[in-house]
Amino acid sequence: MAFIHTSNLGWHDGEQKMHSLLHVPHQENPTSPFLTPGGAYLLQIAPLLAIGTLDDASRPWTTLWGGEPGFARSVGSSIIGIKTLIDRQHDPVAEALLGGKRNGEVVKEEGNGRVVSGLAIDLASRKRLKLSGRMVAGAVGLGGSDEKDDSAATGEVQLVVKVEQSIGNCPKYLNKKQIISSLPEPALISDSLPLPEAAIKLLTKSDMFFVSSSNHGINMGTNYRGGPPGFVRVISNDASSVELAYPEYSGNRLYQTLGNLLTTPEAGFVFPDFDTGDVLYITGTTEVVIGKDASNLIPRSNLVVRIQTTAARFVRRGLGFRGVLGERSPYNPPVRLLATERAMPDAQAKGTNTAYAKMLKRELLTPTIARFRFSISDPKAAGQFKPGQYVALAFEDELSMGYSHMRDDDPKSLNDDYMRTFTISSPRGGSLPEDEFEITIRKVGIVTDFMFRQNEKAGLEIPLRGFGGEFTITQEEGEVVPFVAGGIGITPILAQLSELDLTRMRLFWTVNIRDIGLVDDTLSRCPALATCTSVFVSGIDGATLKKFEKSLGKVQASGAQVVNRRLLATDLPTGQELSHKWYVCTGTALRKSLLEWLAGKEVIYEDFNY
Repeated sequence: MAFIHTSNLGWHDGEQKMHSLLHVPHQENPTSPFLTPGGAYLLQIAPLLAIGTLDDASRPWTTLWGGEPGFARSVGSSIIGIKTLIDRQHDPVAEALLGGKRNGEVVKEEGNGRVVSGLAIDLASRKRLKLSGRMVAGAVGLGGSDEKDDSAATGEVQLVVKVEQSIGNCPKYLNKKQIISSLPEPALISDSLPLPEAAIKLLTKSDMFFVSSSNHGINMGTNYRGGPPGFVRVISNDASSVELAYPEYSGNRLYQTLGNLLTTPEAGFVFPDFDTGDVLYITGTTEVVIGKDASNLIPRSNLVVRIQTTAARFVRRGLGFRGVLGERSPYNPPVRLLATERAMPDAQAKGTNTAYAKMLKRELLTPTIARFRFSISDPKAAGQFKPGQYVALAFEDELSMGYSHMRDDDPKSLNDDYMRTFTISSPRGGSLPEDEFEITIRKVGIVTDFMFRQNEKAGLEIPLRGFGGEFTITQEEGEVVPFVAGGIGITPILAQLSELDLTRMRLFWTVNIRDIGLVDDTLSRCPALATCTSVFVSGIDGATLKKFEKSLGKVQASGAQVVNRRLLATDLPTGQELSHKWYVCTGTALRKSLLEWLAGKEVIYEDFNY
């Protein structure tokens, strides 16, 4: 992180409280009390500027202007000028700043001037500059070819702002975008609640938004929040309540926005659609949720902001630009769903009576797949598991390196709580004691890599948070149940083998030749499974065939049908001979294809993407 300028402006009460709540070590406020030369340069090259202000009811709003570099620039000592084409009919910030005057009449501020904040941002380089100050003067002229047409939807705005604070740093969580200027053609779709369906769709695809907040109206700040598409979740959207929530990711620990929300729990938001130019403006009250309460709302989150929407506007093609998606930020974690959006088991919550899973044995089945056996230190505290469930293990104590703002060698670890869920691959009881279980996993990331490197004799103990999930295969009388597994996706069946009638089972198992050892091991341990299994083996060439020929030969000799190619739609019988209900445990890409291939069927699958 490289701040443009440093100065000791101090922290206000809300910022200090956030630092205290989150145990942030003391640091000087890096905000500058003026516009620095570096900040002036960044402002001039940035094609976008998010602007925030308060309306006459003291409600914060945010807008997003621009389209090409140079529309905003320094014109004097900490004075900036802005000149660009905007939606002059429906833009709430333009309305608040210019009082609804649209005929080119200059609006001059009296006294200190109306509080204004901004965020100049270049999404191609991921650079940003935060600004806070006061409006000096502004005007918006008529748009279109007829300069006397007061009904024109667009107009050229000119705004002069005195900058009183600025700070620039290198952001995370921004997906790169190439900004292209485009003529706005605004059409108001809705200015009431609840939000229309098109606005909800915009929220579900948004990978960033801009937010403006104030400290008792004394000053304001505008910032962005970025993440994977859909990281903002909709709690409710009806006549009684429109409430949103989003997780706060690890940042620079200044907590300027959240500090404002503690002193003045109101904020204005703008959600731009870079594809269509549509835009959603929202203002509302906010709540900063911390710790266990945050995790209860959005699991695996330590900080969450709730937004109770009080007013909104959704405008079609209201923006003067479009954005072409470039490189995605490596720091973005997967989308975190609300606890109410899925059946969340107790496995994700930290209890007071901690049970531990002790590693007893590791068996390497392929170069990247292994079976691990664990014993449970306190079965009563852990609870009982059922076939088809997963175990949640917490690796934070082993792998967390503490706070870091940027970690380019492993960016995703910044928002990694090191909680992992693994499907249990052993039946309860059977050949194992009641206090033991097995998982069969692939080495795919930092946690599994850590597990593969452990010496089973070292007695590794990991906190066990519990068991959860419901992926139980049911067989109605007389029906043959189909199951499609992709590689390691066989594990739910392994835990339920003793409860299934394999004569009424059809398994379609697709694997890469490098994973044929997993198939060999599975069919060796349960020979009866071979008679109902079709194995589709991809990735075969001269080198791999020679290397894995022995295991492939054993699978072929087991009685299973072996097809040396990928699974195709035509391989799946869709007639009356199989149940209408299909079970699927595969990767995302194959599952997407299967949902298309099995259109009209009931497809049941488990998603462990917490």
